[in-house]
Parts: sequence; structure tokens; C-alpha cells
Amino acid sequence: MYCLQCLIPVLLIPKPTNPALMQTHVMFIVLYLIGFFLERKPCTICSLVFLVAVFLICNSGLGNCIFWSNCEGHQEEAAPIA
Repeated sequence: MYCLQCLIPVLLIPKPTNPALMQTHVMFIVLYLIGFFLERKPCTICSLVFLVAVFLICNSGLGNCIFWSNCEGHQEEAAPIA
């Protein structure tokens, strides 16, 4: 599990509170992961453990997913023009 020591901090990077910065955050995380997998070439077991951890965190419903925010209920609806 030596391969995972550089991947575990990725799960702990906080999401930005400003929704406008969410795309930049997601792009950074995706590019970091692609670069990590291309450069370090972690073993299959470590890769699967990391992907399962990301899947479980994203589907836990706690709003901790590193790839998107769970703020669908907080979006303001446009007022109808009368």
C-alpha cells in the first residue's frame, strides 16, 4: 500500500466554498490524478482501493465528493416574469 501515500491526501483536499471555483477544483483534481497515474504507475490493488474509496465517498450522500458539489437544493430559481 506504499502507492497510496500520495493519493490519500487527495481525498482530504477541501472543496472551495465559492461555487464559481468548483470547476477549477475539479480540473485540478482530475489533472493531478491523471499525472499521478501516468508518472508513478501505482499497482492495481492500490488503484482499486483508491477508486473504491472515491466511489464510496461520492455516494455516501454527505457532500464530501471531490468531483462535484451536492448543492442542487440550494440553487435559486429565477422569478417568473409576469
